Amino acid sequence: MRTDLLTIYLNDHLAGAALAISVMKRCARSNEGTPLAATLRGIVAEVEGERRVILGVLHDLGGRLNPVKQAGAWVAEKLGRGKLNGSLVSYSDLSRLEEVEGLLLGVRGRLALLQALQLVAEETGTLGDVDFEGFKQQAALQLEQLETHRREAARRAFLG
Repeated sequence: MRTDLLTIYLNDHLAGAALAISVMKRCARSNEGTPLAATLRGIVAEVEGERRVILGVLHDLGGRLNPVKQAGAWVAEKLGRGKLNGSLVSYSDLSRLEEVEGLLLGVRGRLALLQALQLVAEETGTLGDVDFEGFKQQAALQLEQLETHRREAARRAFLG
C-alpha cells in the first residue's frame, strides 16, 4: 500500500473538510432562523465527526496533519468571502446559492474519498474499523438536503 500517497490524499481531503466546515458555519450564521441554517448545523456536526475518524486513519498510517494545507484552507475560506456577489459589502441571495453549490461539490468530494478509502480497506484489510457504508449513506442524505436548498436559493436569487 502506498501510504505516502494516501497520507497526501487524506491531508487534501482534511483541508477540504476544514474549509467546508468554515463555509457551513458562516452560511448558517448568514441564514439564521431558516431551514438552511438548521440543515447546515446538522451537517457540520456530521462532517466534524467524520473528519475525526479520517484524522484517526491518517494517524494510524503514521501520517500527520499538514499545517500548510490547513492554513491554505483557512485562507481560501477568507478569500472566498470577497467574491463578487452583486452586493459590495453584504450577503446576497447569490452568496447563498454559490455557497450551497460549493458545499454540494464538497460533499461529492467526500463521497469520492469514502469510496476510495473503502476500496483500500477492502483490498488491504487495513484502515481500522471505519463504517464507510454509514458515512456514504450520510453523505447521500446531505446531498439530497443541500440540493433542496440549492433549488430554493436559485429561485430566490433569480426569480425573487
